[in-house]
Amino acid sequence: MVDLKSQYEKIKDSVNVYIQEVLDTNTYINGPQVHQFQKSLEEYLDVKHVIPCANGTDALQIAMMGLDLKPGDEVITADFTFAATVEVIALLQLTPVLVDVDMFNMNISIEGIKKAITPKTKAIVPVHLFGRAANMEAIMAIAKEYKLYVIEDNAQAIGANCKFSDGTKKKAGTIGHVGATSFFPSKNLGCYGDGGAIFTNDDALAHKLRGIVNHGMYERYHHDVVGVNSRLDSIQAAVLNAKLPLLDEYSKARQDAARKYSTAFEGHKNIVAPSICSICDCHVFHQYTLRIIDADRNGLMQHLLDKGIPCAIYYPIPLHSQKAYADSRYKEENFPVTNQLVTEVLSLPMHTELDDEQIKFITDSVLEYLG
Repeated sequence: MVDLKSQYEKIKDSVNVYIQEVLDTNTYINGPQVHQFQKSLEEYLDVKHVIPCANGTDALQIAMMGLDLKPGDEVITADFTFAATVEVIALLQLTPVLVDVDMFNMNISIEGIKKAITPKTKAIVPVHLFGRAANMEAIMAIAKEYKLYVIEDNAQAIGANCKFSDGTKKKAGTIGHVGATSFFPSKNLGCYGDGGAIFTNDDALAHKLRGIVNHGMYERYHHDVVGVNSRLDSIQAAVLNAKLPLLDEYSKARQDAARKYSTAFEGHKNIVAPSICSICDCHVFHQYTLRIIDADRNGLMQHLLDKGIPCAIYYPIPLHSQKAYADSRYKEENFPVTNQLVTEVLSLPMHTELDDEQIKFITDSVLEYLG
């Protein structure tokens, strides 16, 4: 699904130089490479504060800890996404409130958010799924009306732009009160291990988050807040320093590959391809996810695997149906889109090294099966 080896071959000189600097200085935790990456990412995202941490799940948890949410507070998020989003809500003894998603973009339903708000609601966690930015203008308007926090789960969409009705653009992850991302190796901006970061423009919140990631310390052995141990190590920062200057180039390569996929599938009665906006860069294609309708999705998947083509179903089971998060509050009729998507979605290989020959082989194989 992701060709990290070929990507490394193109950047290995830069990666190796940055890693060697870490080895030469022996600063493996919070070393110069971490600080350099933090500043570079702040500049790229046009956000005041980036707080690096150990992984994307920690980033979400720490973001919620920084907002002083209390046990029992309700947090609204999407039913159709990876479990980490709801996992941290449950870990903090908050009450997850799952809502359906929009069929067009597979992101959290705006109407679903509105219907789910109660007096106990304290926050909304939109997930920018598969690399497509959620409707942040509408979400922020709802949050303002009901005095709610917005925590952006940007693990899949770093580099994507959100376009507003006045024509302005902002990077996904920087619009809510706080954003969180992952640098897992397969992400659009990935390191060679685990890594994550939190974003905010709120000075006071940033100060608190910096304490939380380091055992609640601002001064050694002085624990001012309850914290965790979650730091981006210097070697992972070194890899990210090599990759960050190429992120827009990587995004363009993914968008170009997506256009070629979609052109090949255009007009096919059994395929709904993701839409591509040419003017706002709102989709950076962490995944290229088809909907297979009125056809055997699982049979197609096996056909591709038999030909040696990686493919995957993201996600096969809705969160409301997962044993860990099952709740009597959830009714199947409240999740029609999610329940349909899990039977239709199929993600094809998507990475920066896809070439025309590979794309043709993949698309020909899909069309061969579907006819």
